[in-house]
Amino acid sequence: MPLLHGNLHQSALHQKQMRILFITATRLGDAVISSGILNHLLMTYPSARFTVACGPVAAGVFARMPRLERLIVVTKQPYDMHWLHLWRLCVPHVWDMVFDLRGSGLSWFLLSRKRIIIRGGRRPGRRVTQLGQALGLSPAPMPVAWIGAEDQETADGIISATHAGQQMIGLGPTANWNGKVWPATHFLRLWAMIATEYPDARPVIFYGPGDAERDMAAPLLQLPNAIDAGGRFSISQTAALLSRCALFVGNDSGLMHLSAACATPTLGLFGPSRASEYAPAGPHATWIAAPGPEGNAPIAALDPVDVSRKALALLASHSESLSR
Repeated sequence: MPLLHGNLHQSALHQKQMRILFITATRLGDAVISSGILNHLLMTYPSARFTVACGPVAAGVFARMPRLERLIVVTKQPYDMHWLHLWRLCVPHVWDMVFDLRGSGLSWFLLSRKRIIIRGGRRPGRRVTQLGQALGLSPAPMPVAWIGAEDQETADGIISATHAGQQMIGLGPTANWNGKVWPATHFLRLWAMIATEYPDARPVIFYGPGDAERDMAAPLLQLPNAIDAGGRFSISQTAALLSRCALFVGNDSGLMHLSAACATPTLGLFGPSRASEYAPAGPHATWIAAPGPEGNAPIAALDPVDVSRKALALLASHSESLSR
C-alpha cells in the first residue's frame, strides 16, 4: 500500500509556484501507465510546476508534458549510485509534494511538505489501479499521451492527407524479450484476415530503435503498401502516428501501452506476461491471451484466427460508435 502523508487538498492547492517532484519508471510501458495520475495532478494543481525523474527510455513520454519545469534522466549506476545523483539534484529545493513511484524512499531525505511513496516491485493487480489508489482515486485515471504540434506535422508527413478514407491498422510485432513476441508469421496471417474484411486498409508497422527491433519487424515491412512507422521517431511522434490508426494490434510492450493512452482501439497480445497486471489501459483497449496458465503460456499458441475475430470486433465496434 502507498504511504500517504498530508492532505492533498488543503490551501496549498491555491498557492502559486507550487513545485512537485514526480519519480517514475525506467521502462516505457510503466512510464506511460504513470501518466494517468500525473495528468490528474496537472489538472488538480493548475499553478504547479513539475520535475519528472525517469529512466532514459521513458524520458520521451514526458517531453511534451505541460508545465514541465525539468526532466531528470536517471541512468542506472553501480551500487545504486544513481539515487545519490538524483538526491543531489533535488535536495537544494523545498518541494510541496514528492511522488515516488519507485519506492526508493528518496523523499524522506528531501525537504517536502507532502510525500507519497509507492512500494516498488511487482504485485498482483493492475498497475494502473494501484497507482490510482495512491491518490484515493477509483476508478484510476487513464494514461494519456502528450503530443505537440511539431509531432503532428511529422505524422502528417508519414500518414498524409492522400491516405484519407483508408483504414490505418497499426501492428506492433516487437517486445523487450522474445517470450512476449508473437511470431511474425502469425502477424502475417492476421493481416491477411484483416485485409479480406478491409481491402483498402494499410498496415502501419511500429517498432523501437535498434537493429534487433527492426529485424523483428522486417517481415511485416514487406507487406504491400506497408507504412514504416518505427525506429527513427521520438515517443511523442510515435504517439501522433498511433493516434491516426483505426486499430493497433501488438505484443505486450511499451508501444501497446502508448497506443492505449492515445485512445486508439488497442488489442494487446499476452502469453507469458500477465494481463491481470499489465493489460492496456485506455477507453478503447482490450487484450487476448494465449491458452494456458497466466504468466506461463507460450505466446505462439495464440491463434491468429482468434486474434482476428477480436481485432475485427474491436474495429467494428469503434467505427460504429464514431458513426452515431
